[in-house]
Amino acid sequence: MRVGVPKEIKPNEHRIGLTPTAVREYAARGHEVLIEKGAGLGAGFADDAYEACGARIVPDAAAVFDQAQMIVKVKEPQKTEWPRLKPDQILFTYLHLAPDPDQTKGLLESGCAAIAYETVTDSKGGLPLLAPMSEVAGRIAVFSAAETLLKHNGGMGLLLCGVPGVSPARVVVLGGGVVGMNSARMALGLNAEVVVMERSIPRMREIDEATSGRVITRFSSINAIEEEILKADVVIGAVLVPGASAPKLIKREHLSRMKPGSVLVDVAIDQGGCFETSRPTTHEDPTYEVDGVVHYCVANMPGAAPRTSSEALNNATLPFGLALADHGLDALKKDPHLARGLNVLGGKITYPAVAEALGMDYVDPYGVWKD
Repeated sequence: MRVGVPKEIKPNEHRIGLTPTAVREYAARGHEVLIEKGAGLGAGFADDAYEACGARIVPDAAAVFDQAQMIVKVKEPQKTEWPRLKPDQILFTYLHLAPDPDQTKGLLESGCAAIAYETVTDSKGGLPLLAPMSEVAGRIAVFSAAETLLKHNGGMGLLLCGVPGVSPARVVVLGGGVVGMNSARMALGLNAEVVVMERSIPRMREIDEATSGRVITRFSSINAIEEEILKADVVIGAVLVPGASAPKLIKREHLSRMKPGSVLVDVAIDQGGCFETSRPTTHEDPTYEVDGVVHYCVANMPGAAPRTSSEALNNATLPFGLALADHGLDALKKDPHLARGLNVLGGKITYPAVAEALGMDYVDPYGVWKD
């Protein structure tokens, strides 16, 4: 199969869909890999490194989309990329369609088979292709919160870790999944006071054991959330409903009661955000203020560490990408976990949570294959 990797064009996005190491694995299986010229430079991968691993460098994105049978990306295709996708192509990337009707329409009109990293599952019910970026985002969220708390960045002027004789910041993490756990461990490592809000009692026990009881865990009821966010200096939104829009856990009415200059970091912004007042921001202009509370809602936090993020992502996506290159869409029939990644096929939505979030019809993908 011809596998194409275009340069990411979303603002401040420097990750790349395939690293040179991954390209060598594809080439060893007899696949041809096309890399857009300069696509890996932002992550520190030069064109000659790709060529040394068996890739062919093509001059622009048009050449990639025209020639490739499978497109491998990192972020969702942008508006200029939708018309370049074709009915006989496989798109393998993050999509986050639930809060994005325009992109969904563009993919439906293209007729391509769109497989989303974030809805591929594993035998334990986890999300193995989302996990590495969740790990990166969870850790970056704490660094970003610490910076935003500083006075010149709009915060209250609080040092996250404190100093002897002065209390550290209180960090409340909404959600104890991969993002939440990584945020909690990072904040704890910086000597912050950390509270994790979670609904799974077994998960709370895991967090308690992993942190030797140093992280406070609370059942995530409405009352408990309201109590904790009023005491918080930082709130990190780390709630995920696979494939669906994130629930809004903090309402506009709560903000006026929170500490002035406190910080909200919404890691769920790709799925619509878990704060009512969230809207996507960029690394160039990451924050804004509502009712005295500073919001950090960068939609591609891992893009700030493109080298680490690209390598971590490829470690996870490689087996699935190779399966698609080896077998095409038949790979989905062989692997039900990879099949869970299929969000769009033949102009139809094939993931229930996306269809529900957008008020559109869901179609069983096996029916589309039979047609």
